[in-house]
Amino acid sequence: MSKLTSFARIWLTRSFKPFYFSNTYDSVLEYEDTDNLGLYVHIPFCRKICTFCPYCKVVYNKDDAKLYVKALLKEIEMVGHMRKKEKKEVTSLYFGGGTPALLIEDIRLIVTKIKENFIITEGIGLELHPNDVTVENLKTLKASGITKISIGIQSFQSEFLELLGRSSVEYESMFQALKEVAFETVSMDFIFALPGQTFEHIKKDIEIAFNNQANHVAIYPFIDFSFTSHTFSLMSNQDKKRLLFKIVSYCNEKGYERDSIWTFSKNGKARYSSMTRENFLGFGCSATTLLKEQFKINTFDVNEYIERISGKTLPTSLAIKFTLRQRMVYYLFWTFYTMKLYEGDFNKFFNKKLLKYYGLELLIARMFGFIKKENERYSMTTKGSYYYHYFEHFYTLLYIDQMWSLMKNNAFPDELIIH
Repeated sequence: MSKLTSFARIWLTRSFKPFYFSNTYDSVLEYEDTDNLGLYVHIPFCRKICTFCPYCKVVYNKDDAKLYVKALLKEIEMVGHMRKKEKKEVTSLYFGGGTPALLIEDIRLIVTKIKENFIITEGIGLELHPNDVTVENLKTLKASGITKISIGIQSFQSEFLELLGRSSVEYESMFQALKEVAFETVSMDFIFALPGQTFEHIKKDIEIAFNNQANHVAIYPFIDFSFTSHTFSLMSNQDKKRLLFKIVSYCNEKGYERDSIWTFSKNGKARYSSMTRENFLGFGCSATTLLKEQFKINTFDVNEYIERISGKTLPTSLAIKFTLRQRMVYYLFWTFYTMKLYEGDFNKFFNKKLLKYYGLELLIARMFGFIKKENERYSMTTKGSYYYHYFEHFYTLLYIDQMWSLMKNNAFPDELIIH
């Protein structure tokens, strides 16, 4: 499969040039004139380490957390002071982890520091562990400016939580807390394609969520990273495809709006996604920044992150300067995550014509039934979404797995070349 992804890279970028990431990066981030800019803050602390989770995380320690927050505030300030004009308008702010609620008393402080430098127009989202969904915590978060929450359920059924090494949760108290404290978006995350998991299991999870204050669900396939561990066999691609099609069909029948590859909204209005932004600034360990011509990722090492910030240096571990075609491919890949692509948006972002660069590929995709076109909007079909997932899976294992594997073992590697 690596040969296929390599061929796709060569074809779509029209170049044999690999993706080359180095430890040489810009000390100033040129984001001031960037439109549709999002913000992301990473909180790496967890009570315990879930072996299936690939994200940057460490076991919570009060003293470490205190130093981390101090460094995080400083990084936000450093980047914020790179602007020359007034506060920069951004679309949104998302807190991910880890378990952000472990720093719940610091969330307001972090939001305040963000607002000293940026104007947030579309709200603030935060990820929650089910155990942290209490009335007290929700009130604290709401008072801190949080408008959207995403709860990492994974499954309401104990047999699948056990597979993932997660403990069962008393959900009734969580549901009651959600009744008492309302948010613009209440999203619940689930994992599918676990061994023994059927459509009925997923259907049950979806209905429990929507019957208990959720207005949005995310249903992600299990991805087997090389640096994570599990003891079960993976579901076959054909079984995964059948399961995905049943999930989509069921949600369509119920009137749930599919607003991205893996997410569905109950009322068509709720949204929760920290990934589908044309550009974004990332703060904290492992946080990524994507701008018009560059991509950078911060170190995964908490102590090294704090050390870099204390030296008044950006904690960048690796960075890449995109070629035009590389940036176009990145744009198209993550834009299609939303199931839609608007020709005019692409033309405006690049000041280039979409059809001139990728008209042939879009035509082929339409011929195979992967996408449909209406005026200037391309919409992905259910068939297309499966093959998007198929490609995403191998892209993740080839690109993200290589990068994260390296960075988990080396705080500041010299380079990474992905062919």
